Amino acid sequence: MEKNEIFDVSKLGFGLMRLPEKDGEIDYDHVCRMVDKYMEAGLNYFDTAYVYHSGKSEVAARECLVKRYPRESFKIATKLPSWCMKSKDDRDRIFNEQLERTGVDYFDFYLLHSLEDGNNYDTYEQLDCFNWGLQKKREGKIKHFGFSYHGTPELLEVVLDRHPEIEFVQIQLNYADWKNPIVHSGELYEILSRRNVPMIIMEPVKGGTLASLMPELEAKLKAARPDSSIASWAMRFVGSLDGIITILSGMSNDEQMQDNLNTFTNFEPLSDSEKMLIEEVNEVMFNSPLIGCTSCRYCCDGCPSGINIPEVFRVLNTIRLYGEEWRSGNVYKVLTEKSGKAKDCIACGQCESVCPQHLSIIELLAEASGHLDKE
Repeated sequence: MEKNEIFDVSKLGFGLMRLPEKDGEIDYDHVCRMVDKYMEAGLNYFDTAYVYHSGKSEVAARECLVKRYPRESFKIATKLPSWCMKSKDDRDRIFNEQLERTGVDYFDFYLLHSLEDGNNYDTYEQLDCFNWGLQKKREGKIKHFGFSYHGTPELLEVVLDRHPEIEFVQIQLNYADWKNPIVHSGELYEILSRRNVPMIIMEPVKGGTLASLMPELEAKLKAARPDSSIASWAMRFVGSLDGIITILSGMSNDEQMQDNLNTFTNFEPLSDSEKMLIEEVNEVMFNSPLIGCTSCRYCCDGCPSGINIPEVFRVLNTIRLYGEEWRSGNVYKVLTEKSGKAKDCIACGQCESVCPQHLSIIELLAEASGHLDKE
């Protein structure tokens, strides 16, 4: 593996999972403007997946990036989802569909999507996806082969022992999850660092959770850096770590784009005093009863009741923090005019089977319903 070459990408990656929408569809004009701003800043890494935006993210990459810029000017990554495969034939079927959707001849980075304990990892082994990926690399269809990871530290060690051919691993990492006993950000980072495996970081702002904190915590951060956004602290935390290829941000508007560009232009690593301040903030957050939803929306596509689960949890988090049931109820009323209510959950478990955060979604929806579905 050419490790120097694998790091030859911009430190800020453009995640195409939370793209702006208009009338229920991806807003191509808006995405094109964001792509232009990102490229004009000299950045070049775009991350998509077969399942993002119900399969439309890869098409958006073609329309807003691939058709408009020379192929050598950007890097593009996408992913193979275990839950969409039943046989070995599905590997090539999905891969060829991805080439067509994106309009490229090869992928710079290709990942086995959301590898974790249980069915996901077992499926990748049963369908021989690791050897398949190496074959695609030999064919020149993949430049770098790795996987995104949501499993335990113990399984990560096993997979890396079995598959030394893996060139990089994508993990969820942010200061709130560093000691999280479910996400294991810190432990996963230490394993990969010890083994000298390059990392791509996802969810640095935890789905937007770290862009807006409790007022007293925001006041602490603003006192230290009055001109810096709250989200920039999360990005700088990750950017200060070693061994990182790129840090993905699922930017969905121009303000988020500009804020990230401000952070990564003349990037400043965290000072020792700022690291201590992050520790203080993290300790308070860890003891707060917030739902750790990152709004990935994997739970939404298969929900038979059409519940917008991440937005319901956002409302529930507001109630948990501030107790504002009346105001939150108004937000919930507007939300559920176009989607199912929390009480519509039939406890089928589809959502929990695909949740990377391993949330007890059924139980949480019942809690939300108790607050919000009052007649």
